[in-house]
Amino acid sequence: MSNSSNYFLTWDELHKDTRTLAKQLLGKQTAGTPWKGIISIARGGLIPAGILARELDIRIVDTLCITSYEHDKQGEISILKTIEGNGNGFLLVDDLVDTGTTARVAKQILPKATFVVVYVKPAGKPLTEMFVREFPQDTWLHFPWDSQLVGDDFSYSKPLAAQLKE
Repeated sequence: MSNSSNYFLTWDELHKDTRTLAKQLLGKQTAGTPWKGIISIARGGLIPAGILARELDIRIVDTLCITSYEHDKQGEISILKTIEGNGNGFLLVDDLVDTGTTARVAKQILPKATFVVVYVKPAGKPLTEMFVREFPQDTWLHFPWDSQLVGDDFSYSKPLAAQLKE
């Protein structure tokens, strides 16, 4: 992260941007059949998936559990939980597509799902079917669940489980 910039998203920003994505999806949905459900790429896609499920009145929500990050660096891909079927009629949701590593794996597992994200970076942009905001590739996004306000500035907040191990 030494040559990159940091951007700390707020809860309000994330909520507003995810609702904007829902409006875009409603426009697409009226042209076809309603979505069967949402498959969230956990963990980052969980909050956006919950908001989308509410706004689109979708009651079926499942998870595809893939790890590829360790706080501020990408690691090896591990599939912890998968989904049966090819994703036809489902939204596949994540918070961000960065390099596209996780997205490629998710799209191989669910090739017929409609892959949408709230935020995108240039390297991952070709993999998405819909997004709300684009950030430069060298900008590190800090999501509200990973941040804390210290004084007047935001900073990374270690998960409680990691703090207990120290």
